[in-house]
Amino acid sequence: MTASNPSFGPAPDPREAPRAFLEHLYRVAVDRALPLSTLGAHLPKPPKGRTLVLGAGKAGGSMVQALEALWPADAPLSGLVVTRYDHIPPRPEGVPQRIELVEAAHPVPDAAGQQAAERILALTQGLTADDLVLCLISGGGSSLLVLPAEGLTLADKQRINKQLLDSGAHIGEMNCVRKHLSRIKGGRLAAACAPARVVTLTISDVPGDDAAVIASGPTVPDATTCADALAILDRYGIEVPAPVRAQLESGELETPKPDDAVFAGHEVHLIATPQQSLEAAAKAARAAGIEAHILSDEIEGESREVGKVHAALARAVAHRSQPFARPCVILSGGETTVTIRPRQPGQAKGRGGRAGELCMGLAGALMGQPQVWALAADTDGIDGVEDNAGAFVAPDTLARAAAAGRKLSDHLDRNDAYGYFDAIGDLFVTGPTNTNVNDFRALLIL
Repeated sequence: MTASNPSFGPAPDPREAPRAFLEHLYRVAVDRALPLSTLGAHLPKPPKGRTLVLGAGKAGGSMVQALEALWPADAPLSGLVVTRYDHIPPRPEGVPQRIELVEAAHPVPDAAGQQAAERILALTQGLTADDLVLCLISGGGSSLLVLPAEGLTLADKQRINKQLLDSGAHIGEMNCVRKHLSRIKGGRLAAACAPARVVTLTISDVPGDDAAVIASGPTVPDATTCADALAILDRYGIEVPAPVRAQLESGELETPKPDDAVFAGHEVHLIATPQQSLEAAAKAARAAGIEAHILSDEIEGESREVGKVHAALARAVAHRSQPFARPCVILSGGETTVTIRPRQPGQAKGRGGRAGELCMGLAGALMGQPQVWALAADTDGIDGVEDNAGAFVAPDTLARAAAAGRKLSDHLDRNDAYGYFDAIGDLFVTGPTNTNVNDFRALLIL
């Protein structure tokens, strides 16, 4: 039972090679989100004046190269885009470089990201109404485009960012805080581009595809407030310097709102979304003779708990063919979170990201369920800060881990998904994919 895919050839038989089949679905989903195949349909015509390209995100390198390949060769094009370290793909043959690409740190920002943000803001000086600004925005831009508000240092932003990441706050909460503690996010970059026309081309990595949340919305209006940011900081017990807190309390750090005239005439285009990638994977599964069901592209929550819910659904299908008949694939996306557990004295530090954490919860709740295989991975190819995209789960995962001396509860206690799945050869390693439409999960029930 095979199906053809123009990028990857025939799909492996899911009954003979379930892991390879799941990987195939992941590759199809990622391929659907690559900029070269999606960017062209959303490009405006060259302006009377010049075209300046600005941007940030983990897909920045591939977005820039796609734009350079698609923009008219005789039309001026220049600018600066920042992406994550080691996320610039090899340059396609015959495509000359016209836009500068620089690299910085993710998920905790560094000085290179601050320097890039300062340069990007400086490039907006002198723009006219005849000029066009193309903003290339993708997930990860919040960390890569760091420009602390007055009264904050880079060290302050690094600490606050790390505490938000460890707190279990969802992406909307994190980015609300980031926007109000920045001089470039939350619509401020668009304000700096006035009076030029701004067209934002974005790849969504957030539940709901809200452009104001993607990379903390540097070019779109922000409906959240200073009061919202304060409430989030207080909810998770995160301190900010007293002068900055006073600015939040007074509203001095407020962001441009949806009714601000600075956004008149601006456009925002979603060139790739999580739902589109899940639909591509579902189509590939059906072509291989396996019915596919998409739960949602907006699933959030604590990773291990979301894994348990997915396990309960898979077990119901396996035992009773409800709510779906076997064989089938269940697909989902979104952005789960991980709350870092306190380490006990002498306990080794855990490694891993939200995809691996979800797989630990999934494996524990499946309890060795026969005929169920799963893959959870981040579509950018990096699960957190590790070198894997995610992990596989199989009917014998728990047994093989036990034979390797690995106890699931110990690894859950210290958020060590990497160590658990590495010990049994079940890490899923792809390297950077040069796009990012967030979590990808596929459960195969035969």
